[in-house]
Amino acid sequence: MSALLRDRRGPVLWLINNNPGARNALTLDYTGGLPAALEEAGRDPSIAAVALAGAEGFFCSGGDLNILIERREMDVAARIEAINLLHDAIRAIRACPKPVIAAVEGGAAGAGASIALACDLVVAERDAYFAVSYLRVGLTPDGGATSFLSEVMPRQMVNEIIMFGEKVPAARMHELGAVNQLTDPGMAPEAVADLGARLFQTGPEALASAKRLSLAAADNSVSDQLDLEAEEMAEAQGGAESGEGISAFLEKRKADFTRFR
Repeated sequence: MSALLRDRRGPVLWLINNNPGARNALTLDYTGGLPAALEEAGRDPSIAAVALAGAEGFFCSGGDLNILIERREMDVAARIEAINLLHDAIRAIRACPKPVIAAVEGGAAGAGASIALACDLVVAERDAYFAVSYLRVGLTPDGGATSFLSEVMPRQMVNEIIMFGEKVPAARMHELGAVNQLTDPGMAPEAVADLGARLFQTGPEALASAKRLSLAAADNSVSDQLDLEAEEMAEAQGGAESGEGISAFLEKRKADFTRFR
């Protein structure tokens, strides 16, 4: 049984964490397989977006504590190497030129929350929750959780979520800006399909550029970001997608970017 399932649904490629017996706790096959799957999706012009989800209605319960306790026998360098399998998957989510959408059903806990928050868009069902509960078992956050939470909320709220490790309802995460869209239970896949259909109508090069700019903004000064925006805009102005978009606007018709996919 594969721990990473691929399911193509229209313009959206679903990558599904398939370990339902352990509430989709992370496995080496899943985290190790994500980078290649995302890289492959990035090269496929027919894919508008990638969705990350968990099998059987639960996003991910995080790291398997049975595996983590075995790492106590490893030296620090070996532990870091193992942790970097997860971190390589997080980097791959960010590096993928296609928007990556988290479809959070049930819960996203520990590293599962990190994976969801690493995504470009987050759709969560109203009865789902997020939990960064590392401290409850004497561990510290990984997977970029501290970075992603700090991108969208004040330091005091980040500290509350991390230090107490309690379940935070999806509705609260939506209020805090970490979730884009709430759905009724069972409706997250439909909402992701709608987002994918809308993204399919966008020029793929412009979309990839917008993702690059958004990610760079957190680290750049305003001056450096202006320089990067100038480079990206200059490239876009000479591209086929802007040729279609500007012509459509002047001709008072809807632009057809699907021809570039």
